[in-house]
Parts: sequence; C-alpha cells; structure tokens
Amino acid sequence: MNRFRFKKKLNRKLKKRNYFIIIFIIIAICVMMIFRYINKKITPLFLSLAESETEKLATLIINDAVGKQVADDLKTDNLFNINKDKNDLITSIDFNSNIVNKVLTTITSSVELNLKYLEEGRIDLLNLPDSILVSYDKKDLEKGIIYRIPSGSVFNNTILSNIGPKIPVKLNLVGSIVSNIRTKTTNYGINNALIEVYVDIKVGLEVILPYTKKKTEVKSSIPIAIKMIQGNVPSYYSGASSADIAIPIE
Repeated sequence: MNRFRFKKKLNRKLKKRNYFIIIFIIIAICVMMIFRYINKKITPLFLSLAESETEKLATLIINDAVGKQVADDLKTDNLFNINKDKNDLITSIDFNSNIVNKVLTTITSSVELNLKYLEEGRIDLLNLPDSILVSYDKKDLEKGIIYRIPSGSVFNNTILSNIGPKIPVKLNLVGSIVSNIRTKTTNYGINNALIEVYVDIKVGLEVILPYTKKKTEVKSSIPIAIKMIQGNVPSYYSGASSADIAIPIE
C-alpha cells in the first residue's frame, strides 16, 4: 500500500515537473518569436525614424556652417578669375583656388567640430544659434542624445504614438567629411550666362540605438553665389572641375 502511494506521489511530481518544463519551453518559444518579430519589423522602423532625425539635425548644422562662412568671408567677385583676350572678350572662367580652398576648409572644419561637440554632449561649445536647437531637449543633448523615439510610434496611430518608453538616439561621426565646390551654368538671354555656385558636403554618420546601430550618409547642397556673365561667354568653363576637401574623423 505504501509502495503504491509512493509511486502515485512520484508520478504527480513528475507530471508537475513536466508541466513546468512544457510551460518554460512555450514561454521561451514565444520570447524568441517576439524578438524575431522586433528584429524584422520594429527595429527597421525605429532605425528609419532615428536616421531621419539624425539627418535633419546634421543638415541644420551643415547649412549653418556654410551660411556663416559665406556671410563672414566670401565675396562673390573674389571667387572667380575671369580671363579676357586683347579684345576684352572672355576666354575662360576659373575658380580662385586660394579662396575656394579656404572656404571649403573652414566650412568642413566647422561642421566636423560642431558634430563632434554634439556627439559628446558639449552643447555649450556648439557655435549654433538658439533657433536651431529650440525644438530639442537640451538636457538630452548634454547626454549626447539627439532625439527620443516613442515606442508607440510603431502602431502608426496618432493616439498611440506617444505611449510606452522612449528610445534614445545618438550619433557618431565615422569616415570623412568631404566638401567640394560645384557649379551650374545656364544660358541667360543672348550671349549671357548665369553661373550658380554650390557647396556640396557629405558626412558619414552612425545612428546609434540602445540595441543596434546603422551607418548612414548625410548629403547637403547649399548655394553660395550667383554671378551673371555678360558678353561673349566661352563654351569652355574650367570652373566645372571642382575642388575637394576631405577631413578624416579621428
């Protein structure tokens, strides 16, 4: 009789243990499926939002650096070397290489420095107007956090978009900052040309979330000068060969 009771008790324990094992396996499978879903569906969405916000702020910093340099140092007439023949006809139009290199170096250094300060949370050293940072949380910026993504944004619903914890977004400079001068020449009237000068800047960034990261490239093209060339404009315009400045990130 005692042996029968012992076996019965042992069977109950085994069934109970098997029951917990089955529950544990089911829970483990569910957790794995959730993480798999997050990795395939939710993570790319968060990365896309983070990338968009990072590019937005980086573009503001780039545009500000170019705008300040153009306002402070650049005179349009000094940017071009216009060569004429003895009959006062234009034979070629070149960039003033000294001016171009100075402008590009200053702009590139300013962009790199401000992005580095932003990455390190040293916003007190950012040479930016308050209007650029007005929509950002300065306490977060001091921690190197440029944006927080509401978890509820995955639902794509206005009511639910702000629920749940917010995911911090950081950035990191990678690769090199490359800048160059580009021109666009358009025929204007009879024997006239309109020359537009742009600064193109390309910045390599790494968007960082707590559990993943992604490399991205921010490109910006900012007009810095417009010049009207009157008279016989040559078909050859040597200003088309742009000057490149690349500063590697340490």
